[in-house]
Amino acid sequence: MPYPVPRTQYPVPLLLAALTGNIASGKSEVARMFADLGATVIDADELAREVVRPGTRALASIVSRWGTRILQSDGTLDRGALRSIVFANPADREALNKIVHPEVRLRRDELVAEARARGDEVVLAVIPLLFETGMNTEFGTVILVDAPEDVRLARLVKRSGLDDSEGRRMLAAQMPASQKRNVSDIVIENDSTIDALRAKVEDAWKDLLQRQG
Repeated sequence: MPYPVPRTQYPVPLLLAALTGNIASGKSEVARMFADLGATVIDADELAREVVRPGTRALASIVSRWGTRILQSDGTLDRGALRSIVFANPADREALNKIVHPEVRLRRDELVAEARARGDEVVLAVIPLLFETGMNTEFGTVILVDAPEDVRLARLVKRSGLDDSEGRRMLAAQMPASQKRNVSDIVIENDSTIDALRAKVEDAWKDLLQRQG
């Protein structure tokens, strides 16, 4: 769920920025830090889980394409089963994106409208596939979280219980971070300690507030 910031006494223009980064770069931790500083965070991964709940249009479309093998016994989506399919086949991955992304976009637009109505100052949309979907052009400011590939692989294997080969396949499924760095407004290096990361996020927050002006 998004984290609202307090209303200010005088209305100010809303700054809508995007936060992205390849898998296991540390986007979620950075987003939490931005929320602590006062940003309203709207996480696409959370919205993606919301829009595929039982009874939704997206889940019905997913079952229509891949069958009930991607469902758990209680009717909810078996994310592991679906992940093994889409990361092994680019066509399946594209088909899933075409089902889920429009629903996520619709829900995100609703939440941004609510934030604007509340008078929130900074809304940070966390979108892992920002560049892959061409959505980077929709935001005035793009923040990229990055870390060396070997560091990201170690994080991914540790947190997901994957073997190295599957982890590398997931890393390779996204646009190289080196290409994203050249078209990002702010790059946060997540290659050191949590305290160092927090200091970098605080610097990025100051930059955002200056842009919000």
